[in-house]
Amino acid sequence: MVRVGVVRTPAHGPRTMTTESVEPSRTRDLGRRAIPLVVVNFVLCLALVAQFLLGMVANLFVTVPTHHPGANASDYYAGVVASMAWLIPHGEPWLVAHAVVGLVLVVAAIVNLVWMLRLRSALYATASILGALATLGAGFNGASFVIYGFDSSSMIMSGLWALAMCCYLVCLLVAARRGVRAKA
Repeated sequence: MVRVGVVRTPAHGPRTMTTESVEPSRTRDLGRRAIPLVVVNFVLCLALVAQFLLGMVANLFVTVPTHHPGANASDYYAGVVASMAWLIPHGEPWLVAHAVVGLVLVVAAIVNLVWMLRLRSALYATASILGALATLGAGFNGASFVIYGFDSSSMIMSGLWALAMCCYLVCLLVAARRGVRAKA
């Protein structure tokens, strides 16, 4: 907060003076709250890049078997559980890595949602919620691809990946800006 006032001095007459009024403990606290958010969003962005690369390798060089537990399931959610339970211990290594990084992304998105309350920013909250929904949606479409093999599921997954990346970049910039402002 900036205060502007008129200071009267006997020798020089009235003059305008500007002083910064900063609450140091509140500012430092905001900086401390922003640091974990910068870290988690940076990790989310790096994990999304890794997920993209693993997804491209899996898309180009891995064929998902048409017959596996959960394949063509009539109950989607039961198929997700059965397919993931089969995929992680028995799937192709590139596809397993893609699925595991996806699960890590979901956990990191949830952590980001919990920590979003620390920053008290509407933009950060909106981007964090949208990023988490995009991450979860991409995961469900990835599972749908494993279960049913539809190319549209893969396309939707990549679109949601792009949305999640944009959201977490916004979160990273907002958190970093808050941290820099608090240190200044």
